Amino acid sequence: MARDLAIDLGTANTLVYAKGRGIVLNEPSVIALNVQTGEVLAMGHEAWQMIGRTPGYIQAVRPLRKGAITDFDVTQRMIRLLLHRAGVSRLNRPRVLICVPSAITEVERRAVLEAARRAGAADAQLIEQPVAAAIGASLPINEPLGNMVVDVGGGTSETAVISLGGVVALRAIRTGSFDVDAAIQSYVKREYGIAIGERTAEDIKVAIGSAWPSPEEVKAEVRGRDLMSGLPKNVILSPEEVRGAIDEQVSSIADSVVSCLGQAPPELAQDLIHQGIHLVGGGGMLSGLDHRIAHETGIPVHLVDAPLECVVLGAGRCIESYDLMKGLFMGQRR
Repeated sequence: MARDLAIDLGTANTLVYAKGRGIVLNEPSVIALNVQTGEVLAMGHEAWQMIGRTPGYIQAVRPLRKGAITDFDVTQRMIRLLLHRAGVSRLNRPRVLICVPSAITEVERRAVLEAARRAGAADAQLIEQPVAAAIGASLPINEPLGNMVVDVGGGTSETAVISLGGVVALRAIRTGSFDVDAAIQSYVKREYGIAIGERTAEDIKVAIGSAWPSPEEVKAEVRGRDLMSGLPKNVILSPEEVRGAIDEQVSSIADSVVSCLGQAPPELAQDLIHQGIHLVGGGGMLSGLDHRIAHETGIPVHLVDAPLECVVLGAGRCIESYDLMKGLFMGQRR
């Protein structure tokens, strides 16, 4: 018998949860293709290692950008590979629950469902990422109580106030941790005349990137290619510089949280002062982001225990109790 699967189809990473087994797959959302033959050469970690290092005929691509499918055919092939790795064959076709951004359009929604069904799912359903994240963070979402989740992903940042099993207020922006990486790349290029790749920018963000000053800050050495001479060159970057470089992106995330609070009914806004805001997603792990949002909103902010896995764990709970939870799925609400 096929095990039901939950898939968090993220712009940066894709996670798969199998019923009764937990998380069985956690890979970057990257697929490497031979552009001449159309053959899939690698997926996940293996393909991610190829970014910026491939010959002309090999292309390492992210089929999802800004939380949306940019290449339907490649996404379908990636979902098929994911299902295959999770043990799906022609004989056992599972039910699949896919986590998607709340701001997804009707066309994008149909594209994801169609891709999953063509890839071998017996049935496919969608759940909004903030709802799945709230379930994964063990928040009491079915009670008449305001629960606020801020999900900062690779391509999108979503803030949702959830009460009685539904989204009461939502603010979604197409800004995420990839935009933070791009801001670091353009800053180093503009200020030092050095080109760095997206993987180097991500390493800088993890090492010294922050949204709020902290007492124990250290500088980092960055290696890149000098744009004038074309030769390798090293520079030293300080945390203050990086904070300034990414301030526009961090500000837009903080502003979206404030905007979402403005949409929430007054009764629920009162609950949030006691409940606090829950920060999830890989982008939520940016040092000091919790302090920055708390400063802008005046509400305590908690980074959840497993920010990267929170969404897929919430969707996993839904497939463990499929019939009980299906009222939370998109298009299923009465």
